[in-house]
This record gives sequence, C-alpha cells and structure tokens, in this order.
Amino acid sequence: MTRGGTIYIMTNKNNTTLYIGVTSNLPGRVLEHKENFYPKSFTARYNLHKLVYHESFTSIEEAIDFEKKLKGGSRQKKINLINSLNPEWKDLYEIEVKYW
Repeated sequence: MTRGGTIYIMTNKNNTTLYIGVTSNLPGRVLEHKENFYPKSFTARYNLHKLVYHESFTSIEEAIDFEKKLKGGSRQKKINLINSLNPEWKDLYEIEVKYW
C-alpha cells in the first residue's frame, strides 16, 4: 500500500519568508508549525504560521520529488505557484485544512 503525501508552503504575516515542507498528515503538521511545537525550528524562529499553498500526491515519494524541485527553484517561481491558487495569500489552514 502506498501512502500519499502533501507538499506545503508556510509564510509569516507579512509574506516575506517562505518555508516548503512535505508531510503525510497536513492538518497535524501545520498545527505543529502554528503552535511552535519545535521551538528552535526555522518556522518557529521566523513565525511562519500561515499556510499559503498545498498540493497532494498519490505517493509520498512524488511529494518529496516535487518538494526538492520547488526548493531548487527561484523565489519568484514559488511566488507564482502560490499566486496561481491563492492570489490573496490567505491562510488555507483555517479555510480548507483544519477540518480534514
């Protein structure tokens, strides 16, 4: 049985810093970021508590491959990706993910 995966992008309230991650449990993982579950992590240090993009894949391996591609791309490509699905940069956790 293959396990699906999701890539996601978190940012701060001013949308100045981006973090790209991958998980098999998006609601739980984003909640960990929001609550600074790992206080010394990058997302905690830079207050990256807003989920602005997510995309699901049928396998975790596909998600990891896409995450690597995104991390290797330019900042502008990441911004364009976010703008393509969330042009207002709203917190998608509250809108879509919280009650999965």
